Amino acid sequence: MATAAPGSSSRAARYNRNRRSELAIWWQEIDRAVLAIVLILMGIGAVAVAAGSPASAKRLSTAHERLPELHFFYLHMRWQLIGLAAMFWASTRTKDSARRIGILMAGAMLFLLVLVPFVGSEVNGARRWIRLGVSIQPSEFLKCGYPILLAWILSWRARDPNIPVVGICFAVMALLGALLMAQPDFGSTMLFGGTFFVLILLSGIPLKRIGMFAGAGLVGIVLMYFTYENGRNRIDNFLFGGTAFDQVDLAERTLLNGGWSGLGFWMGTRKFALPEAHTDYIFSVIGEEFGLIACIVIVLLYLAVLTRILLRLVDEEDLFTVLAASGLAAQFGGQAFINILVNLQLFPSKGMTLPLISYGGSSTVAVCLAMGLLLAITRRNPYIKRERFSLRAIGDNS
Repeated sequence: MATAAPGSSSRAARYNRNRRSELAIWWQEIDRAVLAIVLILMGIGAVAVAAGSPASAKRLSTAHERLPELHFFYLHMRWQLIGLAAMFWASTRTKDSARRIGILMAGAMLFLLVLVPFVGSEVNGARRWIRLGVSIQPSEFLKCGYPILLAWILSWRARDPNIPVVGICFAVMALLGALLMAQPDFGSTMLFGGTFFVLILLSGIPLKRIGMFAGAGLVGIVLMYFTYENGRNRIDNFLFGGTAFDQVDLAERTLLNGGWSGLGFWMGTRKFALPEAHTDYIFSVIGEEFGLIACIVIVLLYLAVLTRILLRLVDEEDLFTVLAASGLAAQFGGQAFINILVNLQLFPSKGMTLPLISYGGSSTVAVCLAMGLLLAITRRNPYIKRERFSLRAIGDNS
């Protein structure tokens, strides 16, 4: 009978103790409040996808293949498990490691975006996906690294004030905008542009230059209006009203159909008319089946995540941490509230999912990974007193 080597049991014991010690440190340093709210939102997402799955399964069934009512729910649970693993792994990284991962992911996804027009897969008139064993949308995973990349570049100025960090970031944004509009993907362009604007504001540049960037963004929107027919139609429908069968109109009717308390789980009827009940318009499904009160709770949960992150940054002295965490939070909150406003018919339709709640494959994993990197970047030793960060310390960026 084989016996263990004399030192193998002691090595295994030391490994287990070190592992437990690392997990204990992680649990002490992690923002447990944000982690808890993220898990609550994912739980709500599981229930919401189960509610919206029958509508989408019926809509996408054919004469040759009938999808089970919970088809998208089962798929969503698998992606959520992968997303949870990705979030846990990322959140256990050190701040330096999270920064490197974000920068590498941003570079890799920008490279894939360059390839999308040539080798990408076209769906519904847009070429946004690349098949690498499974179909992935590079712009979704770019959300994990884009704010980190910009924060890293902007933080160079703390070491050398002469580096034109704002110009470099603007060049990155211009390249990204051109690659996204080549697909075309105006919604993601707007989201990344908003994240860029938030980080530029936090970097402390003069108001004159902020006005220049705002003007450039306005010019970009005007150009899009005259060159991108789908985007122009969505803006026209939002400003001047469309037909009763427009997606946003159907979404609003579905949202309000449940009243304050909702019709009950699987009791909704208007959701069957929605084109993307399990993804883009899942907030309307929640409103119909669980009521406006449930919708308000979801909005408050998103606000709680953003508020908690900002409060955690109040006493942070590291410029990169402030910028990266703020950029990731702005991107996360921006996507959430754009989706909600579209469902309320208060914003033009953008084809944007509700993060952590909507069904998604690679998008679910990407959001979870981004939240894991955010948790890693905001890790801090609770026993170390930190000096308050001040934007005045950055100096003049003129």
